[in-house]
Amino acid sequence: MATKKKAVRSKPSGKKSNTIRLKFDTSWSYAPAPESKSAATIDKQYDLFINGTWQKPLSKKYFSTINPANEEKLAEVAEASEADVNKAVDAARTAYEDVWKKMPPKERAKYIFRIARIVQEKARELAIIETLDGGKPIRESRDFDVPTAANHFFYYAGWADKLEYAFPNRRTSPLGVAGQIIPWNFPLLMAAWKIAPALATGNTVVLKPAETTPLTALKLAEIIQEADLPPGVVNILTGAGATGAAIVNHPGINKIAFTGSTEVGKIIQRAIAGTNKKATLELGGKAANIIFEDAPLDQAVEGVINGIFFNQGHVCCAGSRLYVQESVAKEVIRKLKDRMESLLVGDPLDKNTDIGAINSKQQLDTIRKYISIGKKEGAEMYESSCRLPGKGFYCRPTLFTNVAQSNRIAQEEIFGPVLAIITFRTDDEVIEKANNSPYGLSAGVWTDKGSKIFNMTKRLRAGVVWANTFNKFDPASPFGGYKESGFGREGGLHGLLPYVQLTS
Repeated sequence: MATKKKAVRSKPSGKKSNTIRLKFDTSWSYAPAPESKSAATIDKQYDLFINGTWQKPLSKKYFSTINPANEEKLAEVAEASEADVNKAVDAARTAYEDVWKKMPPKERAKYIFRIARIVQEKARELAIIETLDGGKPIRESRDFDVPTAANHFFYYAGWADKLEYAFPNRRTSPLGVAGQIIPWNFPLLMAAWKIAPALATGNTVVLKPAETTPLTALKLAEIIQEADLPPGVVNILTGAGATGAAIVNHPGINKIAFTGSTEVGKIIQRAIAGTNKKATLELGGKAANIIFEDAPLDQAVEGVINGIFFNQGHVCCAGSRLYVQESVAKEVIRKLKDRMESLLVGDPLDKNTDIGAINSKQQLDTIRKYISIGKKEGAEMYESSCRLPGKGFYCRPTLFTNVAQSNRIAQEEIFGPVLAIITFRTDDEVIEKANNSPYGLSAGVWTDKGSKIFNMTKRLRAGVVWANTFNKFDPASPFGGYKESGFGREGGLHGLLPYVQLTS
């Protein structure tokens, strides 16, 4: 690793001036540091996980899941039909009635704890598969996704026999069978978010991962087998929209937990209207990240980079709207551009990579469409000068300045490494602008004044507000949104509530 330093003599501004200014070109060159694929086992073909066994799809149909970093096929995955969903729900119902709801809570906790330990033991393999299938940098899979998934199982294992303390003076009972549908941006973590509280409260599960990232959910099925979880307690079905619709519409499902787009969330709401199904929906977002003039600017810039670029913008709570106080706007934008130039875009398995591959060609096309819209709307675009790999789905980190509040890039979810920057002068102005969005999932506030933080968090219409940090999660903390970002909470004590019936 080397730094190139180049001294450049400036032109004299007058006869007596002979100033030499040194400009440092910090072009760091890193030797490749790829994580070995040999630590992960991916089968050529996966069937459906129903009633504790692997079963061929009744449709006899399979689809390919590919590596977005190089467009190579990873595996063939079964496509579940409505008949397969019927089998899975029947298995979950039988397991619920005959085994799981009758099992003492402390025994259920042992199973959940065992799953958590095995996830820990297989952490390296899970991180590699997550990166191969989803395109996110191995650092993120290794250091955040997999450990946090294990932590959620540990956390809810602890709650399984303590529900009377979670809901004092109330009696709890499980709902029955939970139908759970998860997205492609955090495949293993979203599975943990949903499965762990459902099992802790005595419910059984039928889970469908996203069709573009099914592999870690299927690896989790292998872990569930290894943990000797009773057959039918967790069933994992792969497929696309039709499979998800069959789960949502099945009369034997008591609870729907969905994370995904607002558009699909509205379809689910319409589908379950008039039924007794409970639901939690964690939908889209357009998070406002707010930097005040008294903020620690270097720390704030790093928080912005972490909130939108390190995850390719593939986070519903990504800080894709940046509000900067006018007095420091030029400095913040300059620092952002400098930091963007240092980001490495490339092979997600390389430990040096900051920004990996976009999950699919379809999503990359959507991101490019919004970049084009931003330019047409008159905003000024700046993108990193980094070189992109010749194959795979990649996008340079991009920011827009001179963005109007009404611009589509400031109002609509892009789900990519694209940042819209808007300036403000006063607290009231930025509150009005930040809340002027159909979404309300998350926000960030950067300031050195505690009173200002409390004022902002009180007035921002967002489910989660980070102060002088961004994208920090903990199993004990609830997460969820307002408005078109959905309803209900996952994580923490609050994450138990959607899976229980309370009686006095």
